[in-house]
Amino acid sequence: MKPRVKLAESTTADGGAMALYEHDGKYCISYAGQELMHSGANASEILLGEIGVELLEHDAAARILIGGLGLGFTLRSVLASTGPNVVVELIELLPEIVSWNREHLKSLNGELLDDPRLEIHTTDVVGYVRKAERARYDVILLDVDNGPVAMVSETNVSLYSNTGLRWLRGSLKPEGRAVFWSAGPDLRFEDRLKRAGFRVSKVPAKVHAGSKRAAYLLYVANYK
Repeated sequence: MKPRVKLAESTTADGGAMALYEHDGKYCISYAGQELMHSGANASEILLGEIGVELLEHDAAARILIGGLGLGFTLRSVLASTGPNVVVELIELLPEIVSWNREHLKSLNGELLDDPRLEIHTTDVVGYVRKAERARYDVILLDVDNGPVAMVSETNVSLYSNTGLRWLRGSLKPEGRAVFWSAGPDLRFEDRLKRAGFRVSKVPAKVHAGSKRAAYLLYVANYK
């Protein structure tokens, strides 16, 4: 059996230990000893990107915000499904995640960070969204900190709050769409989306493409 190899590690601002591991050609990122994401379990991240951009015309000019880089599967999905006239703003809180993708995950999705359509910002997505101009984005995709229940950074809770969702809706263009990855159903979050003025639908998401059942949930929030 091949050993599990720690490729890199870091400590977050909240004091939690985050690490990147490789095992038998697969990669995972863990936080405080708990696995956050795994390269072999990418179906929900890919679906997040596909659903987010499905209403866009392929060659149309569009601006897309992605909150959370992770292992890069949502980014791959978005770039593969859009044309040369999109601009993708990628917001990742931890610069180490960006570095790990460039240094250790080049063969996975790291090479996508050099795509000319991409702008990378290593900052807090909450503050970034608050400063965004109104009606800036056609699509907003958020896979931040395990969804509405934050694990890594408590500041991310405000992103999914009533106020945060109003910020997000205000930064969308009319007919725009926001999609949120969630570890499971969250009726309170769904209610907050509706109170913020979104038209909400839910899409079950599998862990693996071949899984028999869905394990996660994508909340699709259309501007109107």
